[in-house]
Amino acid sequence: MRLNLRNWLPADSHLSFANPWLLLVLLAIPLLAYLRGHRGPATALLFSSTSTIRALGKSSAARAGKILRTLLFLALAAFVVALARPQLGKSMTEVQASGIDIMVVLDVSGSMLTKDFTVGGESATRIDAIREVTRKFIEARPNDRIGIIAFAGRPYVVSPMTLDHDWLLQNLERVRIGLVEDGTAIGSAIASAANRLNDKKSKSRVLVLLTDGENNAGKIPPNTAAEAVKALKIKFYAIGAGINGIAPAPVFNGQTGKPMTDMLGRVLYQNQRVQFNEAGLREVCKIADGQFFRATDTKSLEAIFGDIDKLEKTTVSVKKYQQHRDLFPACIMAGCGLLIAQVALSQTMWRKLP
Repeated sequence: MRLNLRNWLPADSHLSFANPWLLLVLLAIPLLAYLRGHRGPATALLFSSTSTIRALGKSSAARAGKILRTLLFLALAAFVVALARPQLGKSMTEVQASGIDIMVVLDVSGSMLTKDFTVGGESATRIDAIREVTRKFIEARPNDRIGIIAFAGRPYVVSPMTLDHDWLLQNLERVRIGLVEDGTAIGSAIASAANRLNDKKSKSRVLVLLTDGENNAGKIPPNTAAEAVKALKIKFYAIGAGINGIAPAPVFNGQTGKPMTDMLGRVLYQNQRVQFNEAGLREVCKIADGQFFRATDTKSLEAIFGDIDKLEKTTVSVKKYQQHRDLFPACIMAGCGLLIAQVALSQTMWRKLP
C-alpha cells in the first residue's frame, strides 16, 4: 500500500560533546608546555669551560626530550577530550508519502515555440517557460508522486509517477519540441494521464494540463476524456498558455508541417497573430468538474502553479531519529597508547642517567 511508503533520508554524521566545557582545559596544555620547557634558575657552580661536555650528545638529547614531552602532552590532551565525552551522531528523518498523485501533461506541439513569455528577464518560448515553472512546482512538493506526459500529435510518457524527483527533473529537462509528430492531441493526452492515475489507494489524484492550442489530433475527443476524468474522481486543472494577439511565432514548412530553420539550425520566427481556443478548454473543465486558468505571461503562470500547490496540500508524517556512538573509549585508548609509548621510550633508548 503506497501510504505506508517511507523515504529514509540519513543526514551527515556530526561530532558533538556531552561535556563541551571540559575542552577549556585544553587551553592549559600549551601553557604547561611553555613552563615545562622554560629555563630554570642560574647554576650554582661555574666552570671555566663546558665545551667538552656540551659536545656530548647535545642535539640528540634535546630532540629526545622534545619528543617525550610532546607524547606526554598529547596523551594528556587525549584524556581531556575523553572526559568531554565526544559522540559521533547520525540523524535520520522518516517521511511518510503524502498520498497525492500528480500527473503533469505538457503540450509540446510546434506552436509552443512561440516567444511570448520571459525567463530570467529574457524572451523565451512557451515550452521553456512552462518547463521552468513546472520544475519549481515539482521541487516544492517533495512528498508527492509526480509523473509527466508530453503530447503533440500523440502523447508519450516522459516519466511515470515517482518519488524520485531528481530523476523526474532530469527527464523534464529532456522535453523538446519535435520528439513526435506535430499536432495537438489534447483528448488522447488527458485519457493517457487519467489511465496512469487510476490508483484508488491514493488520497488524492490530480491532473494538470498545460496547452496553448485546440484539439486537432488523436483518437479520443477532449470531452470524452473529460468525462472519464470525472468518473474516476480525478481533480482536473487546465492552464491555457499564451496570448491572443501578435507575437514572434515559428514559421512552418507547408509540406512537412515542421518549423523552418536557418543554416545554423535555429528556428525562423516572424511576428504573427496567435490565438487560443479558451472556450473549448473551458468546456473540457466544466465536464470534468475542474478549474480553468489563463496564463498570458510567466508571472501569471507561476501564480497559477502556486494556487494549485496551495489547493493540494496535505499533512505529511515526519519522524526524526538520532543515533550516537560514544568515542570515549577510543580517546582513552589513544591517550594510554601515547602514555605507554612515552614511558617505554624514556626507559629504553632515551633513558636518563640519575
